[in-house]
Amino acid sequence: MALAMMRIGEERVIEEFHGREEMKRHLQDMGFIRGERIQVIGENPSGLILLVKGVRVALNRGLASQIMVA
Repeated sequence: MALAMMRIGEERVIEEFHGREEMKRHLQDMGFIRGERIQVIGENPSGLILLVKGVRVALNRGLASQIMVA
């Protein structure tokens, strides 16, 4: 399931990334690491507000659709 499909309050684990290598590295630098728990704490028309490793991160839906969670 893509991260972009998650709803507010939902918590899942990051499984894999799709897309270019530089995008994958950028996400990993921001704390999006395979096996890490991630929670959606808010949303707006352009993206999601996530909690990753205790830090709030805003991510647009296009990028969120590249992250697969379980």
